[in-house]
Amino acid sequence: MSLEDLEKRIKALEDIEAIKNLKRRYCAYCDDQYDADALAELFTEDAVWDGKERGRNEGREAIRTFFQNAPSRLTFALHMVLNPIIEVDGDRATGTWYLFQPCTYAETNQAVWGSARYDEEYVRVDGKWMFQNLTLNSHFWTPFGKGWVEAQFA
Repeated sequence: MSLEDLEKRIKALEDIEAIKNLKRRYCAYCDDQYDADALAELFTEDAVWDGKERGRNEGREAIRTFFQNAPSRLTFALHMVLNPIIEVDGDRATGTWYLFQPCTYAETNQAVWGSARYDEEYVRVDGKWMFQNLTLNSHFWTPFGKGWVEAQFA
């Protein structure tokens, strides 16, 4: 293996690790009562956060507003993301993650299990990886006591 090939491989690994760190920060800010300002800074100015039934938010400021209102919908959330598949192509990348999330719905004070898949696009801006597009595809959001067989969506 040439030195050039080794440098490319190391750069790809560093990029993947930087994207994993981006996702870790996203989860930590969500679990910190949805720190809207910190979350918004993870997204490009023209980013899209698309939660399907949870709403589509276009642009950093719309994403900030969405997260400012999140604690009124979820009083508790613990984002556990699993099985990342990240592919880097220069200054762009894609990622897929699975989400398993215990949370509490504010309106009913109900404990809920959630599962979804994140489909994401990233872009490197001024040397730092940011979210360009984040789509949340839900599998289930079910009351804790019922499970996803009895009640797939709460």
